[in-house]
Amino acid sequence: MKIIAEIKKSATIFTAITINIEPMKKTKLGEFEELVLLTVAALQQQAYGVEIKRELESRLRETLSVGSIQSALKRMEEKGFLTSEFGEATQKRGGKRKRIYSATPYAHRVLSEMKEIRSGLWSSIPVPATVKLYDA
Repeated sequence: MKIIAEIKKSATIFTAITINIEPMKKTKLGEFEELVLLTVAALQQQAYGVEIKRELESRLRETLSVGSIQSALKRMEEKGFLTSEFGEATQKRGGKRKRIYSATPYAHRVLSEMKEIRSGLWSSIPVPATVKLYDA
């Protein structure tokens, strides 16, 4: 939520405080972004590029490019779904530090809403009647 505060002052006396609370602009989340975000939320402290890629490839049973994942992570960080910080440098990584991603409370809210919407849609699909092909 974005809060805009305006304080009107007459000499040294405050005469009015106006607070305008604007609803947050609805940000769209694509299917691939949703999958990456769910993976980050599931991996928690292990949510860094290579591990996110490994987890997604395992679940989707397909090969993904590092670039597609990095692009999605960057977009979601800009939209406020993710935060990131550098982990410790390790000898195994040649002294390079991992960028570890975390889902924000906003991301968890959006994922929960999306799950509810999808669940409602799935439950509204009518079960097809059994078709009898042959007379017994």
